[in-house]
Amino acid sequence: GRSPLNRCITQLFFLHSTFISESGVLLVMAFDRYIAICYPLRYTTILTPVLIGKIGAMIFLRSYCTIFPIIFLLKRLTFCRTNILPTTVCEHIALAKYSCDDIRINIWYGIFVLISTVILDVVLICVSYVLILHAVFRIPSQDARHKALNTCGSHVCVIILFYGPGIFSALIHRLGGHISPHIHVLLANVCVLVPPMLNPV
Repeated sequence: GRSPLNRCITQLFFLHSTFISESGVLLVMAFDRYIAICYPLRYTTILTPVLIGKIGAMIFLRSYCTIFPIIFLLKRLTFCRTNILPTTVCEHIALAKYSCDDIRINIWYGIFVLISTVILDVVLICVSYVLILHAVFRIPSQDARHKALNTCGSHVCVIILFYGPGIFSALIHRLGGHISPHIHVLLANVCVLVPPMLNPV
């Protein structure tokens, strides 16, 4: 029936868009650290409340606008195989694979979304941290250098917690053909549950 499919697409929409939003927030945190360490005297003039508001709106617009077309890409498909998914969460390509139609457009759009959001964010976060480290090691005071590295340390831990399980899961999916489906399910659950649980810590 269409009702379980609609529920699955709704879950998928919110999971994917939240993930992209969180990725955007981590990028903004890296930009914030970059301004705080490289331009400390201009911090409040650069990061004004108006600019922060605009950045926040852009993050949410980007996540919803990139994921919204996936609803229609999935709705156009005919599902003639089993209606039981082997995972506990609905995921775009995993769901599309259960259709009898050509899913190449879903695959290519999925790759486009990944490159234009998460991969771009990771690259920009890495660039900002290279610039931060370059600036930190030019600070003459060892105490100030230590303080700057401590500030960035907690952010780097959050980044690893956020992207780490997802990257590991993606590698297992691509390379671990012989791995039990139960392991894939466990990893998918870890990716969804662990980062939000550990973020406050």
